[in-house]
Amino acid sequence: MIDPKTIKWEELGFGYIECAYRYVSKFKDGKWDDGALVTDSNIVLNECACVFQYSQSCFEGLKAYYTKNGDIVCFRPDMNAERMYDSALRLEMPPFPKDKFVEACEKVIAANKDFVPPYGTGASLYLRPFMFGSNPVIGVKPADEYEFRILVTPVGPYFKGGAKPITIKVSDFDRAAPNGTGHIKAGLNYAMSLHAIQTAHREGFAENMYLDPRTRTKVEETGGANFIFVTKDGTLVTPKSDSILPSITRRSICYVAEKYLGMKVEHREVFFDEVKDFAECGLCGTAAVVSPVGKIYDHGKEICFPSGMEEMGPWTKKIYDTLTGIQRCEIEAPEGWIKVIK
Repeated sequence: MIDPKTIKWEELGFGYIECAYRYVSKFKDGKWDDGALVTDSNIVLNECACVFQYSQSCFEGLKAYYTKNGDIVCFRPDMNAERMYDSALRLEMPPFPKDKFVEACEKVIAANKDFVPPYGTGASLYLRPFMFGSNPVIGVKPADEYEFRILVTPVGPYFKGGAKPITIKVSDFDRAAPNGTGHIKAGLNYAMSLHAIQTAHREGFAENMYLDPRTRTKVEETGGANFIFVTKDGTLVTPKSDSILPSITRRSICYVAEKYLGMKVEHREVFFDEVKDFAECGLCGTAAVVSPVGKIYDHGKEICFPSGMEEMGPWTKKIYDTLTGIQRCEIEAPEGWIKVIK
């Protein structure tokens, strides 16, 4: 484990740094135990554990920050608890209680407070709650025993360059096929997207734009973030689909855009043919927060947004500044959005 005093916070990328404590709770004989903070970062499992044989697992992601007045806060952990609860139900796993999820987040953040990056560095403490089937299973069925864990790691920006616009490509892969992203509507499991995203990276792109697999005419999402678009008249538009991950950041942005910035907001089907007419484009998610897109490459054709590759578009920047201002308590948050860690 690294000494947090030696970390160069401003230089952090989005990678794993082992911290002092992680939270662990186990499910056995039909119930979850009380859970505890542990120092051992290793997991020992049987070779036939259900997670290895049938990939029965899901995860979440959220962040903790220092505010200007010295508090450590977490952004909307109750929403992550709810989404993970839905993921567990979909995967025939015993849901981890929502109140215990939030309590576990508080405990693991407080225990690792030395790893929360200082205010103003642009970095944050990333929490990765995850759950998996842990007992041996060889027949196709759910596990009988499970582990719920939360690891934490300090991270910098998800995309290199921070607020610099990125270039993405229209993916050749279908996200609902075996080589697509494999979202299950409620939860997170990105194994299916790895081939597609690595292909994009090898071709020089930061991400993929997935279209709907049935008609390939409608915008869905990327491998790890939702899309946001802004029209020339300042309307925020977000794609609607039953297979898109219900992003907490995207839902927060829609509220911020309407209630704080006075923007008209539309959550609807977005046809790829209309993308060229939008004034701004961005990706949003816990890891990415809001990352501007400057260019979309479509099999030899380029869609270039007016803000170009140098800076965020004006509306995207207002959304980013307002959302991050709320997250760091520089702007008053809606009730229940901010959890102060005691």
